[in-house]
Amino acid sequence: MPPRLFVDPPLGACDSLALPERAARHVQVLRLQPGDAVTLFDGTGGQWSGRIASMERRGARVQVLAHSAQESEASIAVTLALAMPANDRMDALVEKATELGAVAIVPLHTERSVLRLTDERASRRQAHWRAIAVAACEQCGRNRVPVIHPVQSLATWLATLSPRAAGEARQLLGWRGAVPWAQAAALPAAAVTLLSGPEGGFAEAEEEMAQLRGFVSVSLGARVLRADTAPLAALAALMLH
Repeated sequence: MPPRLFVDPPLGACDSLALPERAARHVQVLRLQPGDAVTLFDGTGGQWSGRIASMERRGARVQVLAHSAQESEASIAVTLALAMPANDRMDALVEKATELGAVAIVPLHTERSVLRLTDERASRRQAHWRAIAVAACEQCGRNRVPVIHPVQSLATWLATLSPRAAGEARQLLGWRGAVPWAQAAALPAAAVTLLSGPEGGFAEAEEEMAQLRGFVSVSLGARVLRADTAPLAALAALMLH
């Protein structure tokens, strides 16, 4: 299978292009040569076959060939909103959530959050997580990169939500008054917004605030899962269901 490369420019508008720095570095690491086949995608849908046209010391140029409408998106659109776990766990979480099919990831600050990012540092991490999502798409075969939203507070994000639409489910992973996962997952939905808390869980006031925006508390079972395990378990269950 040819290596998959993400490029930012709209691929449908050109016959050839110089690869962006990250993709060119990938080509060089793989020791590809002129004439070698690659698969290109730009996140707008589908993918293009391509061929290495030339290799330079610090770059590469590719010829853009035929477009294929091939997609590997899930039939359910899941937005994952979560309190950012500490250390490097958010990196792994973004990677796995992309592989599992999340269409958007919203990093949040909550009352009990350990990791707190502001201003320039938050912007750098957002760009870093998008690069991780791009790499995960290259690896897993997705042609649409999930949206990585800016870091924001739970209250700010909840305030931006429109009233819950028909066919949309909003689920909060919690304990207070939670319905069993099997019961919640049995309800049909074309889109799900999944809200997951920090290491210490949501404060009671935060759960109440989310419930006012249409979220239903859902339990994954009797065991206490880590802040970086619970959202991935729920996301995988949604995709399998």
